[in-house]
Amino acid sequence: MVTILSIKPLLAVLASLIAAPLILISGKHQNLREFWSVAAGVVKFCIVISMVPVIFAGNTIEYTLFHIYQGIDIKFRVDAFGLLFATVSSFLWIVTTFYSIGYMRSNKEHAQTRYFTCFAISLASTIAVAFSANLVTLFFFYEALSLATVPLVGHKETPEAQEGARKYFLYLVGLSKTLLLAGVIIVYTVAGTTDFVSGGLLKNVPGSTLLFVTFFLFMYGFAKGGVMPVHNWLPSAMVAPTPVSALLHAVAVVKVGVFSILRVVFHTYGVDAMTRMNIGTTAAYIACFTILVGSIIAMTKDNLKARLAYSTVSQLSYVILGAVLLTPLGMTGGIVHIANHAFSKITLFFCAGSLYTAAHKTEISQLSGIGKKMPLTMAAFFIGSLSMIGVPPAAGFITKWYLALGSIQAHQVPILIVLLASTVLNAAYFLPVTYKAFFQKEDNPGHGHGHSHGDDHGHHGEPHEIPMVVGPLLLTAIISLAIGIFPNYFLHLAQEVLR
Repeated sequence: MVTILSIKPLLAVLASLIAAPLILISGKHQNLREFWSVAAGVVKFCIVISMVPVIFAGNTIEYTLFHIYQGIDIKFRVDAFGLLFATVSSFLWIVTTFYSIGYMRSNKEHAQTRYFTCFAISLASTIAVAFSANLVTLFFFYEALSLATVPLVGHKETPEAQEGARKYFLYLVGLSKTLLLAGVIIVYTVAGTTDFVSGGLLKNVPGSTLLFVTFFLFMYGFAKGGVMPVHNWLPSAMVAPTPVSALLHAVAVVKVGVFSILRVVFHTYGVDAMTRMNIGTTAAYIACFTILVGSIIAMTKDNLKARLAYSTVSQLSYVILGAVLLTPLGMTGGIVHIANHAFSKITLFFCAGSLYTAAHKTEISQLSGIGKKMPLTMAAFFIGSLSMIGVPPAAGFITKWYLALGSIQAHQVPILIVLLASTVLNAAYFLPVTYKAFFQKEDNPGHGHGHSHGDDHGHHGEPHEIPMVVGPLLLTAIISLAIGIFPNYFLHLAQEVLR
């Protein structure tokens, strides 16, 4: 393996960071403002993809921004795991930008310039996390992402939105400043550095109670990962407009959480140290609890975005579960679920936004017969649902297959039972939505303005799908099928991570 020095990781981060002030000063010219958003997304994605051949050849790319102290640098390092996450987030940013333009214009949202500016800073932070070479760099950009997304959560500026943003800020920044920072300091004290190392920075360090406890400081300190009981910020953040929900739940925030936890598993602790200290089994059962309870709560929610939020809480723990099974197949399943969940869940949130924009419907109980009026939206929702449930050929099937095999490999029959039970629960809270939309008659034609969950403009007349909104959700639905049928790109990257 060769380490190549290149400025490309920094350029990928700067693409949207430079776009932020351009978006800000173009506020009065919305076409120009949105051009900068799209252009930055395309440039970022092209830079990320240009690094694929180098990483596929088994090499890494490094770039040191500056040195702080012995063993502490702000440094970027591109490896297979970072590239997988960066590919997904940079591509989906382009799609989400087009969706956002359609959504924000159709709903005549206020403060659109602030919205697109914060979006750009959020994606710069996300890519910086993906390419972080050590815990210090990761911590710095993890915090930057939290701060950049607070205005997005509170975008509506209603009392409910402000309360959601406050809870979001207190959970994420509070836990990172306490638990997460403590974990980083302990690792630095023990190892003299926080660099991510193939096989684990702590692989040769003797096991101790301190290091056992420190792992859980990371697991809960990275609260963006949504592990219970530090998940409550996530449903509260649903007061945000739907494109922000999609950003939070599929592209940036929650994925940064689970990505960071997996970085600690693979490159700070390593499989050997995790096994030696028996951390994997404890973490796996915590993840299983989150998977089941999140699914059960999701079943009780009538608000569509609230149901999707608790589904996200549950689904994120599949990523963590796969990693902490510490078996090759389980870990592969966890890694590829970062991509599989991203494309499928963003489809579902896009569909929720389409239903709101075209029909002003936010509750599942209002969706009877909507499939006849909005067939493309509800067909895409059905495809996203199949992926979440794990039905072939949708992407989620690959995840569930590898996680099931990984559980068997680890001789963990209880975890296999949890996976099967969660699949039944997934079907129980997703399939009724499609059934209502296509097979039930509309109860009260012309009415049905429900309680909004972050969306509150009035719409009248017959629902009709908006091309700028429907296009992106059809694209992500098709891709979530395509990566279920052709999973090799993400599987190859996952196997490179574990090499």
